[in-house]
Amino acid sequence: MNADSASLVYNPNDEDTRRDPFALYERLQEHDPVHWSPVLKSWILTRYDDVRQVCMGQGVSSDRLRPFYESLKDERRDILSGVMRYLNHWLVFKAPPEHTRLRRLLNTVISPATVAEMGPAIRSAFDHIMQGLDPSQEMDFMKEVAELFPAFVILDMLGVPRQDFRAIKGWSDDLRLFIGTAQGEGDKYRRARDGADHMSAYFREIIALRRREPGSDAISRMVAARDEGGMLSEDELVGCCMLFLFGGHETTTNLLGSAVVALLKHPDQLERLHAEPALIDAAVEEFLRYDGPSNSIARVVAQDHELGGKTLRAGERLFAMINAANRDPRQFSDPHRLELARTPNRHLTFGFGIHFCLGAPLARMEAKVCLGELAARFPKMRAGSAPPDWIDALIMRGPKRLPLILA
Repeated sequence: MNADSASLVYNPNDEDTRRDPFALYERLQEHDPVHWSPVLKSWILTRYDDVRQVCMGQGVSSDRLRPFYESLKDERRDILSGVMRYLNHWLVFKAPPEHTRLRRLLNTVISPATVAEMGPAIRSAFDHIMQGLDPSQEMDFMKEVAELFPAFVILDMLGVPRQDFRAIKGWSDDLRLFIGTAQGEGDKYRRARDGADHMSAYFREIIALRRREPGSDAISRMVAARDEGGMLSEDELVGCCMLFLFGGHETTTNLLGSAVVALLKHPDQLERLHAEPALIDAAVEEFLRYDGPSNSIARVVAQDHELGGKTLRAGERLFAMINAANRDPRQFSDPHRLELARTPNRHLTFGFGIHFCLGAPLARMEAKVCLGELAARFPKMRAGSAPPDWIDALIMRGPKRLPLILA
């Protein structure tokens, strides 16, 4: 280990790292790309090729929650039992063959074709939100747009009343503390349990209603989904509803917030998007690369193996830093520049292989609508009276508060 690598420690509790981790990622890529973080007691991978290998599942397992839970010997085991009951059915924590079966069933519920049919409804949801804003007044973009827009879309898709959003958002925020691996919240396990309890009870009632009165919504399609292995169990249905809701709005919320921050830092690119609206498809891919909502993915080392001159032992935790890989100069030219017309742009934000994000088509469409319309209507939007405040999470990344003046 050289002197440069010995002085490096990845610590997500550090406020400067939370606000802007990219300088540290660059140093890790150069000096210690397979880094042992004593703070997290985990491996931290930052180079594109290594992260892509993890996304493909080579030498690692996505079944990371069960070993963590089984290792608990204190009160956290009882506190988290209800959380584990449902999160164990989330695709992101499943490995084949269970993952294969669930993915096959859920592919009938959400697909590029079903998302394409939602286009008019997605635009209508965005227009509804914008009609309630005064663009000349400073707002918190996260609270007034970025949270509401994807939430309304996913609630409409699930057939859940929009007026239930604030309660659902509270439960989702509590659950995020555990799923997102928040570092600064001391009571995160109890809050995650309470969030999971409320959310699961809420969806059980809706599932029971859909069994009696099926409709065209996504929950009805989940209830009706069948394959040669049968149908989704009750706990699988609840878990999948929770995943659709959580993944369907949290990720896109963070994407929209980070994209607006990026445009504020690069006004030339905002002007270009305003002048060239057809650039929006490529622009969304660049927002996903530049400062994406998936900061990292967590895995467990499946068997001993060597990587970057280090020995990774079976059972050790590993974080593949997606946002670091997406700015690896070995893969991307001038990686710290926002270039909306960048091509090629093989970012890893939605994963790779069997765990490629099921909701990617929906997130892309929502981002195209929101960011395209903002650039078209408000090419002079500017930062508000305070800098963005970033969420405390290791897995996810995005602003939790973003003061903004649109016009």
